[in-house]
Amino acid sequence: MRRTVTIRMPASVSLNPQILKSVPLFSSFSDEQIATVASWGQHRSYPRGSAILRAGEETDGLYIILSGRVKVLIPDDEGHEVILSVMGAQEFVGEMGLLDGLPSSATVEALEPCEIVRLPRTAFLSCLQGNSEVAMLVLRNLVKRLREADRKIESLALIDVYGRVARLIIDMAEHIDGQWVVPKAPPKQEIARMIGASREMVSRVVKDLQEKHLIRAEKRKIFVLDRDSMAHRGSA
Repeated sequence: MRRTVTIRMPASVSLNPQILKSVPLFSSFSDEQIATVASWGQHRSYPRGSAILRAGEETDGLYIILSGRVKVLIPDDEGHEVILSVMGAQEFVGEMGLLDGLPSSATVEALEPCEIVRLPRTAFLSCLQGNSEVAMLVLRNLVKRLREADRKIESLALIDVYGRVARLIIDMAEHIDGQWVVPKAPPKQEIARMIGASREMVSRVVKDLQEKHLIRAEKRKIFVLDRDSMAHRGSA
């Protein structure tokens, strides 16, 4: 059975206001407002593999990722998991539970060492009430996740494993120096958990995509060599 280690930083850890100035969620805030938010928030560090939020538990705050990556997953009692998404710097989690008052619907776990700002529930709600731009950013984020969920359901229902792998690679790829690259490609086991397939099947698909010169895998990077063909293969 898989184990996760939960690290809780003490509430007394202070937050440097300068950290918040780089966070898009607070881009419209004045220096005075930033200082107020900083007085509410806590700066926390999470090692790889630690749980930031757990499915079924009360959401106690908004968690803003400063650095590192996390995975959002749904676990079962036997240690299996389905990965819903992977998130990185400047993104945030926990807003759903803060808005509807229900327990967290998923577990959030650090994929690598993470630096995170935790904003308590009362502080988060105060930010929403006092700043319409923050409220709109949160709403846009919720709509984005709803669209991603719709796309994932479509993928599971209408596309075979080959197409799901191709679509995931396209969705993760970034345009860097004239090339489409997945700079931090997940291990095949994680890809399998993200698309609802076995690791063995994912390995076969990745090998076939390389043999057809649609991608090139190098260590933790995946280069997309024929984006149009990959996009066509990943379409419903």
